[in-house]
Amino acid sequence: MGKEGIRIASVDVEKLLEMLNAALAEEWLAYYQYWIGARVMEGPMRSEIEPELLLHASQELNHAVMVADRIIQLGGTPLLHPNDWFKHAGCSYDAPVDPYIEAILEQNLNGERCAIRRYNEIATFTNGKDHMTHQMATQILAEEIEHENDIEDWITDINRMKEEIRKFKL
Repeated sequence: MGKEGIRIASVDVEKLLEMLNAALAEEWLAYYQYWIGARVMEGPMRSEIEPELLLHASQELNHAVMVADRIIQLGGTPLLHPNDWFKHAGCSYDAPVDPYIEAILEQNLNGERCAIRRYNEIATFTNGKDHMTHQMATQILAEEIEHENDIEDWITDINRMKEEIRKFKL
């Protein structure tokens, strides 16, 4: 980051770099969780939801790029090895061992809720102190909230479909 940028940022940069590297680790894990889950997913509405999950995956990858760029701008080093992702991530990675669509969606929903907490933490920490990081965090936060809403809607749709099938069987 440039000298004037450093001068106006009144934030504990080391703590912020730790938070950003945790977010970076979580984005890589979220990317893979979405990507592999979409590939192995089975069940109703799969053909409608799969392309959306792949879109979410690409958005998570874009978040990783944004976070890594910001780490470098702040004079830090992004995590350099995938082994470090699990050490630094506060959000879990859930392997899609159950490929049923509802299980995949629940895993992704848990990940989105964790990401929402992470970016809210970063936005709060940088509010009024580091405008660039704050703007990035709120932009990513908005996308994570949108992802959460998408997943909740799909789960609701699947549950409604199951209810309709139950009524039909009676």
